[in-house]
Amino acid sequence: MSAQMSRVGVVGLGTMGAGIAEVFARNGFTVVAVEASPETLERGRGAIHGSTNRAVARGKISESERDEVLGRITFAGSLDALAQVDLVIEAIPEDLDRKRALFAALDGIVSAHAILATNTSSLSVTEIAVATQRPAQVIGMHFFNPAPVQAFVEIVRTVVTSQEVVDRMVEVARHLGKEPVVVGDRAGFIANALLFGYLNHAVSMYEAHYATREDIDAAMKLGCGYPMGPLALLDLIGLDTAYEILDTMYKQGRDRLHAPAPILKQMVTAGLKGRKTGQGFYSYAAPHSPQVVPEGPHVDESRVDPRPVQRVGVIGSGTMATGIAEVLAKGGCEVVLVARSESSVDRALRGIDTSLGKAVERGKIESADRDLIRGRISGSTALEDLADVDLVVEAVVEDINVKTALFVTLDQICRPGAILATTTSSLPVIELAAVTNRPQDVVGLHFFNPAAVMRLVEVVTTVSTAPDVLATAVEISLRAGKHPVVCGDRAGFIVNALLFPYLNDAIRMLEANYALAEDIDIAMKKGCGYPMGPFELLDVVGLDVSLAIQQTLYREFREPGFAPAPRLEHLVTAGYLGRKSGRGFRTYG
Repeated sequence: MSAQMSRVGVVGLGTMGAGIAEVFARNGFTVVAVEASPETLERGRGAIHGSTNRAVARGKISESERDEVLGRITFAGSLDALAQVDLVIEAIPEDLDRKRALFAALDGIVSAHAILATNTSSLSVTEIAVATQRPAQVIGMHFFNPAPVQAFVEIVRTVVTSQEVVDRMVEVARHLGKEPVVVGDRAGFIANALLFGYLNHAVSMYEAHYATREDIDAAMKLGCGYPMGPLALLDLIGLDTAYEILDTMYKQGRDRLHAPAPILKQMVTAGLKGRKTGQGFYSYAAPHSPQVVPEGPHVDESRVDPRPVQRVGVIGSGTMATGIAEVLAKGGCEVVLVARSESSVDRALRGIDTSLGKAVERGKIESADRDLIRGRISGSTALEDLADVDLVVEAVVEDINVKTALFVTLDQICRPGAILATTTSSLPVIELAAVTNRPQDVVGLHFFNPAAVMRLVEVVTTVSTAPDVLATAVEISLRAGKHPVVCGDRAGFIVNALLFPYLNDAIRMLEANYALAEDIDIAMKKGCGYPMGPFELLDVVGLDVSLAIQQTLYREFREPGFAPAPRLEHLVTAGYLGRKSGRGFRTYG
């Protein structure tokens, strides 16, 4: 336990406050938990009892340990019960006036040595601190929900917080088993500043009817490995809470990307606040229930039958092309893989053999299935061998000139009615369609790398794509064992359009010297559950690739916040491209 700190007060026993009280009690602190009304006090007590009982049921703690934890918590209905504590953490609703009034009251109750901490996720800690006579002893201690589980805490210092207080709170956080990151007092700190810009962008995408809520959420879960999709996460956070956080961030930074999407305010006004009210972007079985319920049968009057697809051409010899050929063959298609030379064809087919062999070793498929799948794949160096296919998927280099030339040739070779698909991740599909005499038969099929493993496919429709071509693209994705999401022909589609502005924001945060790259990565991994931090991911993707995508987004949307961060441009100019060059935001051995 932290030296000279054994008694902790927690004010506010909602979800966060109850979790914080439990965390301190589990780690040996004596806790005084305060709520204003008997009803909310009992609700908080019930939440802590329920949480610790679940921990027992899951084998995390024993019954005797649970009893010890509960025995360390005293519940009180008055702030006066906090007179002897060493530290107070407030977790009341995000209202600056209420928090300032609370801290002014606490200042007159607690002892002179006590530290006052706020769990605010977006409000100015400085404005809260100056409501007291001890601003040097006021600090932010931002836990993440659920507090007993999330192993990360943002320690927020103001310009007047004493270094001793900062050091003590870092020590306390580590004693609690949390990973602390010290940051300055600015709206959103690290995690929320990056998270809520991304969430707001997803709401705008939904509001514009660019993609369905289900497809937006599935795209980010399957394409980026995020634990939840952005709209489902907003429902969990609470749309009213999200609106207040975004509004606070916008007022402090005047970044248009943080201006809350209008639909957020409309939904909050209508009482659609997410899980807490039983309805938000999704509908739930009851208030506070995690169970999503269907909103009634949806009849798609425009439903058309897909075109029959049995024979498919795949153009390219890289990892994307071989992965696509493999999954289409697994889906029952006869596949002709076309590459520029015999050696490229041989290399690609060997790659497929290796991948199928690993699938057998891992028990994913049987040996007989491997032979059957492999028997459906043939190689060629002649585009003319695609004359009788039902579908062609190109996976050549991301160069608009190369792709347009290829589509002109395919248009001449392929039979009428054959579908031409591109797996581009950023180029306009309509530009490829426009050079053909069959723009209605052109569609985007953006597989994710490695295609044999990643479940997501973005099905990209242009203004010319025929309905039965869209239906065919969805159907062939399902046959290949993928999860298709449908979107329009716009830079970045769904995943890159949401992912790369977030990565760009992280670089801007680093440029402003607000936090170290390592701390930003920790914040997003520990605080938001992301599989990789933004700088780890940028180095893996390649800074040159990242810059090209960000430039494409900026050119298309003309949004000032999408302009590539200068640091990214400078690193690429210097040849620091990430892992592939041995140096990017980090140096690799």
